[in-house]
Formats: sequence, structure tokens, C-alpha cells
Amino acid sequence: MPSKVKIYTKTGDKSETSLFGGKRIPKSHLRIETYGAIDELNSLLGIVISKLADKRAEEFINQVQKDLFLIGSYLAGSKVNISGLSWRVKNFEEVIDSLDSELPELKNFILPEGTERATYLFYARAIVRRVERELVSLSQSEEVDSKVLVYFNRLSDFLFILARYLNFKSGFIESVWRSE
Repeated sequence: MPSKVKIYTKTGDKSETSLFGGKRIPKSHLRIETYGAIDELNSLLGIVISKLADKRAEEFINQVQKDLFLIGSYLAGSKVNISGLSWRVKNFEEVIDSLDSELPELKNFILPEGTERATYLFYARAIVRRVERELVSLSQSEEVDSKVLVYFNRLSDFLFILARYLNFKSGFIESVWRSE
């Protein structure tokens, strides 16, 4: 018996993949697109962690990465327990409020720019927003637990505030967007 599981299974060679339980669906299915975007987000958060110099922020984002694997499993049909997502949303809100209390008041849209760390967070936020849109679309034809939708909405807010906070702490002055 081999000691390692093979990376390639050849079961997806005909443009289908399996959900938990064995059901086969096209790789273009919205469910697959959604957790593919979550996987993309998770990879980008790995880059963010590699750029941070704050252990607490690294640990927090690493926990988000673990949440994303849990949500991906849920979307793939696994019977995982996602009740902890409600607690994480409350945790996001506490951190958002804490960081926001140190930031200048935001009265206008700002450009997603600044330090390398902050720009990666702005980019991650854009992916979160795409995931959120895909989840809403998926929820119109299949059941999606509302805890997942709320989680991504708040994760977007968290990444935005964390990007602003990192820019602020580095001395970067935000560029306000104004219509011409």
C-alpha cells in the first residue's frame, strides 16, 4: 500500500468534480465557482500573512483561513458544524470597532492603495465581495446558511478596516475619491 495519496485522481478529467457524498457536478457549477473563489481568497490571505509583522494580526487572519476551509467544506456538502461562524462575526465586529476608533473619520470613498500589506488586504476584500455575490446567487437556487452570508459581509468590513489601519499606522495618507 502506498504511503501517500496521489495528488491526481483523474476523476475530474471530464470537467466534473465530486461533492461530499459522491454526487458529481460540472466544474462550472456556481457552487464550485463559489468555493473556488474562497480558495483564491485563502491563498491571498496567505500572502497577506507573509507580509505582516504583527503576530496578533497573523493569528487572526490564520483563523480566518481555517474558517474558509470550514465554509468550503460546508459548500461541498460536508456535514460540518458552522455554528461558530456567528461567534467569529461578533469577533470581527469587536476588532473592527477597536481599530476604527483609532482611525480618522471616513466621510468619502477612498482609493484602495497604500502600503503593500494594505493593498493586498484591499484586494482580498474585493475577492470577498465576489464570493459574497456568488453566495447570494447560489442562495437563490440552493440553500445557503445565512451564517455564511453574514460572515462574508463582515469579513469584507474587517479587511477594509484592517487595510486602513495598517496604512494609518505606517503614516500613509488616504486618497479620497471625488467624482470629477
